[in-house]
Amino acid sequence: MDDGEDGLDRRLNELGERLAERKTAADRAGDKARGADKSAYSQAIKVSSEFIAGVIAGALIGYLVDTLAGTGPWGMIVFLMLGFAAAVLNVMRALGVVATPQPQKRGDDRK
Repeated sequence: MDDGEDGLDRRLNELGERLAERKTAADRAGDKARGADKSAYSQAIKVSSEFIAGVIAGALIGYLVDTLAGTGPWGMIVFLMLGFAAAVLNVMRALGVVATPQPQKRGDDRK
């Protein structure tokens, strides 16, 4: 009967070790998931702030043009639309949807 109890104790210890290994692996996976959540949250804050900054910059420039030139609401309307378009483009660049422009090299093809 001692052999049976020793075998049970050995199996119980092995089971405990395997559970501990799986628990640490699950904890590491949970830490990675929490890190990914923080990364996604920080990217969302960055993208939203870029969008808001573009719209506010366009509105500010439009207001200044209207004030200095006396053009009524037209400067505000035009520059607000331009600010919105620039903000959307910045968001798309930040998310990797649109590539950032690269300067083209000029060749010596001129004849």
